[in-house]
Amino acid sequence: MKKATRWILIMSSFVIVISILWNTYVFFQKFKEEERTKMKIWAEALGEFLQTTDLDRDLGNLTLAVIKNNTSTPMIYMGKNGEVRSNNLPEEKANDSIYIRNKVRQFVSENAPIEVTFRAEEYGTLYYGNSDVLNNLKYYPIALILIIVFFGGTVYFFYQISKVADQNKLWAGMAKETAHQIGTPLSSLLGWAELLKSENVNPTITQEIEKDIDRLSTITERFSKIGSVPKLERLDVISETKNTFDYIQARSSKLVDFHFKAPAKEIYSLVNPQLYSWTIENLIINSIDAMKGKGKLEIEIFEDKKTVKINVIDTGKGIMKSDFYKIFEPGYTTKKRGWGLGLSLVRRIIEDYHDGKVKVLNSVLGKGSTIQVTLKTEEP
Repeated sequence: MKKATRWILIMSSFVIVISILWNTYVFFQKFKEEERTKMKIWAEALGEFLQTTDLDRDLGNLTLAVIKNNTSTPMIYMGKNGEVRSNNLPEEKANDSIYIRNKVRQFVSENAPIEVTFRAEEYGTLYYGNSDVLNNLKYYPIALILIIVFFGGTVYFFYQISKVADQNKLWAGMAKETAHQIGTPLSSLLGWAELLKSENVNPTITQEIEKDIDRLSTITERFSKIGSVPKLERLDVISETKNTFDYIQARSSKLVDFHFKAPAKEIYSLVNPQLYSWTIENLIINSIDAMKGKGKLEIEIFEDKKTVKINVIDTGKGIMKSDFYKIFEPGYTTKKRGWGLGLSLVRRIIEDYHDGKVKVLNSVLGKGSTIQVTLKTEEP
């Protein structure tokens, strides 16, 4: 129902704008015809005026009144005897033959010339152009077309936003449902882990199982937060980053050389632990993929004025400068598999939820990249 109403409104709006455009065109043509009729009357009056031989013409008669009444339409009269008269043109150009010739060409392109005759006697030709009002009216349809284009673009833009909003609601609903569905087997796994501990199974095994269960709990919480405003806590960024770093390192290939560099102190910021962990995880996994599972990966944390910066450095294939911003767009990926959502989630989590910044700090093709996350620090 909503979709049908939306399309009805869009089509109605287009019909209204097109009707205005058509009416403007019709009005322009009628105005042009009326102006030509006025010029024909003026030409007849000029013919009568030229035939009059009385040097003491009555300045108040109808003929002179018609001739003097035209103060808006630019015109040039060229008599057969070589006489040239111009009205409503700059006085300083009246004797400029080149200017007059160019104006005649312009007037011919705008309106058909009118022969000045009176009682079957031909005196010359009247060339006239469009008045200022007509010229302004001529460009009005163009302005309306631009308005239609702008209006159509705006409607399309808002339609796309509405469509994306609907999709986001769908994805958020699916994410929450996924979190809900994971909860049942997760509870069962917790029970099995406790059972294994009671059976005196190697503690190292049960500890790793518990870590994976904690990880699943974290993932479940991440999905449950999609579509809602997350709660931020004052936490140590170094500790939160190191926890995720250690977890990924323990489960990654030994061909990846992991390094973690940070100050020997705590640096606090307002973060959501689940979403921040998701950010670091995505950045690390993205770097490992860029190195094809082999190379050096380093996380470097340092404080800069009132911010803390987290650099994720890899020795992967690098990123072209033209793609520095594209990689954070939803759907952008250079992999054969994948939806290109990892880095777009990173940007959304950092910029929308944590009021921070994420960017490609530098990258060299074939040598590697550095992606930097910036967060505001909180006083201890």
